[in-house]
Amino acid sequence: MTKIAIPDAPDKLEELLNDGPKLKMLFAEGSFPELVKKYAAAVNKADPDIGEQVRLETQRVMAEFLRDNEQDFTKRLNLNTKKNGAGRHGTAYNKLAIGCALDGEFDGVADYLSSVAPGQRQSVADRDRWAKIRNDYSSVDPATGGFLVPEVLRSELLSNSLEAAIMRPRANVITMDGPRVPFPCVDETTHSGSVFGGITGSWVAEGAALPESEARFGRVVLDASKLVTYCEVPAELPSDAPIAFGDFINTNMPAAITHFEDYAFLNGNGVGQPLGVINAGNLALIAQAIEAAQLADTIVWQNVVKMFSRMLPSSLSRAVWLAAPDTFPQLALLSVAVGTGGSVVWLGNGADAPAMTILGRPVIFTEKVPKLGDQGDLSFIDPMQYLVGDMQQMRVQSSEHYKFGNDVIVYRVIERADGTPWMRSAITPANGSTATLSPYVTLAERA
Repeated sequence: MTKIAIPDAPDKLEELLNDGPKLKMLFAEGSFPELVKKYAAAVNKADPDIGEQVRLETQRVMAEFLRDNEQDFTKRLNLNTKKNGAGRHGTAYNKLAIGCALDGEFDGVADYLSSVAPGQRQSVADRDRWAKIRNDYSSVDPATGGFLVPEVLRSELLSNSLEAAIMRPRANVITMDGPRVPFPCVDETTHSGSVFGGITGSWVAEGAALPESEARFGRVVLDASKLVTYCEVPAELPSDAPIAFGDFINTNMPAAITHFEDYAFLNGNGVGQPLGVINAGNLALIAQAIEAAQLADTIVWQNVVKMFSRMLPSSLSRAVWLAAPDTFPQLALLSVAVGTGGSVVWLGNGADAPAMTILGRPVIFTEKVPKLGDQGDLSFIDPMQYLVGDMQQMRVQSSEHYKFGNDVIVYRVIERADGTPWMRSAITPANGSTATLSPYVTLAERA
């Protein structure tokens, strides 16, 4: 570590944090964490009873320093990933994605969007930077353009969205190397007598002829469609308040992408958009029939039990319940008859938070499924049996003319993706039961 005197008091630590050249050396060597540890050890050695105070004071000083010097501090440390080699990749990062060629050109999402904003390409350097990200890659209309998003920023946006997403983080995500990608699936409708669409098993005597069997495979096709998210910002915001602008984009854009992706992965009709897992067009979807004389807009315990029994056994360990928010009163009051009385089976008491599981599987409440009483208000699905095709490309378009009279800049963020159920049919179980099985089960309409 560079020979720098170890601070022995908070004011000396703060003085060091404001010394740009020394900080730059420490970060370049990777020895800043070591210095902080030595500082804590030195102060703790002088007075063992103030160890906890030292820890809290260090956190306070660091927090104040980063807050007060955020913009200058970022520039001083040079967080450009191409130049310093730091890997700030989101979990959705793909080193083969087309946007990787632009990694390191920008300090963050706000810097990128400010760069593509109209009026921001004044100098020769700005115009050269703009030329690097200019992208006309539409396979349908070569005249449509935009600005290619660096992969490190695309993955950062998607990673931020994964925390709130339902389908993408749980689904089987396929990287699409073209706008149309076929993907293999097992073509089967029954496990009675065979598995995987034609493989049989037989016990034969020694020397006897061996029976022939063969799996039957089909394919599903992923066709990339455009998801366009749109927002308007005051014309001055990207340049006047880049940090606030970046916070807005990092918070709201991932949330918007998540919302519209999830809605399509759940409900899409498959025409120019994904085929949703609970859409009636899903040929493997089982709509569990309602009970005799069941009232409209109700959910009864028998519905839940029968839905659970229709789940493909191999999917039970991954399956989740999806429920509309207005189903909560029905779920909370689920009961089973015991003699002339009964007992509540899900909500134990009114004091504790409800256990967010039913029959051991997680419950996710979401406004992206139909309302109470409509088919799909309660579903039981295995998201791993859903394919998400991702082109791993994102582009941005900006305009100051579309809303010229409002003095705002319009941004459109465009990604290309698709989604479809992997299984193409419900399965007749090996025991020959007429109650078919599927990784996609929903509750039928109760009108």
